[in-house]
Amino acid sequence: MSRDHIAQMERSWTANAEAWTRAVRQGQVESRRLATDTAVVDAILERTPRAVLDIGCGEGWLARALSEHGVQVTGADASAPLIKAARARGGGAFLVRSYVEIAADPEAFGTDYDAVVFNFALLDEDPAPVLRAVGHVLAPEGVLHIQTVHPWTARGQGPYRDGWRVETFEGFGGTFPEPMPWYYRTLGSWISLLHRSGYRVLDLREPVHPNTGEPLSLLFTAARAAEPAVAADTGPGT
Repeated sequence: MSRDHIAQMERSWTANAEAWTRAVRQGQVESRRLATDTAVVDAILERTPRAVLDIGCGEGWLARALSEHGVQVTGADASAPLIKAARARGGGAFLVRSYVEIAADPEAFGTDYDAVVFNFALLDEDPAPVLRAVGHVLAPEGVLHIQTVHPWTARGQGPYRDGWRVETFEGFGGTFPEPMPWYYRTLGSWISLLHRSGYRVLDLREPVHPNTGEPLSLLFTAARAAEPAVAADTGPGT
């Protein structure tokens, strides 16, 4: 069940915190090193944000990258060891918060963010509650950035349909003691998720491997959708 997967996911990020921090900081994840890190930073900075909320911030690399450009960053992650690593390097304010906690009280981080970012951080079957919630902390012209694995290349040997998969972190370098469940979704499923979470897609990019040309990720930029108009009740005879 989804609840079991979430618990296992959280255990994984706690158990793997040291290995993940080392992998990110030593550039051991090829796709990030070659394209996807730069892609998300560029997409965010194009809109010259003043304040950014980075959810699922991990060890804080994105906050550090943005802070070099004068951006104020608040980071949140459910893994206490990852937040500890982020605080040690600085670059932002970092808080331990689960997605359930964020969905229940998103304004605990403040409001009027120019961007909310989920960088490879939406891994559950139904992230709609947290997506809806963070819409309330965006500034009027604020945007949502989501970068995720590309469904075409990430499908592996599995079918092209939504479903739970398992990440063993092979090829990331170091030793990751705990595998991680994650929810694979198709391109159509991602667009549907954003729509029912109250967003409209402004931009969709597909960063590619510079040598093979294979897509490495999907990178969405979305804005809150306008509230549907409600017709006034003018009574009978109108």
